[in-house]
Amino acid sequence: MGKLVEEFNDYRTKMNDRIMETSNTNIKRFFALDTTTYAEGALNVKTKEMLGLVASMVLRCDDCIKYHLEKCFHEGVSQEEINEVFMIANLVGGSIVIPHYRRAVEYWDELSL
Repeated sequence: MGKLVEEFNDYRTKMNDRIMETSNTNIKRFFALDTTTYAEGALNVKTKEMLGLVASMVLRCDDCIKYHLEKCFHEGVSQEEINEVFMIANLVGGSIVIPHYRRAVEYWDELSL
């Protein structure tokens, strides 16, 4: 994996640890809810991560996009599947999503290094 991926994961881990050491019960519950929502259920994890990626792109959250891209990568999402996810996000979100699409493609490429 490339430098972008390593830097993102290091920072995310560091700050999540920092938040958890000082946060209240509600934030801890929210983090747990996020984790359990993406667990296997009626929808498989791969599908949930692709849905999370589309939502993140439409909402234009670069950190969320990176997180879900990596999860998609580890769930075996193919290049063809990720391209379709990107197209859905651009269609739903409009042209404002294009800068995030560019960064998403760059990050996806980094995951393959």
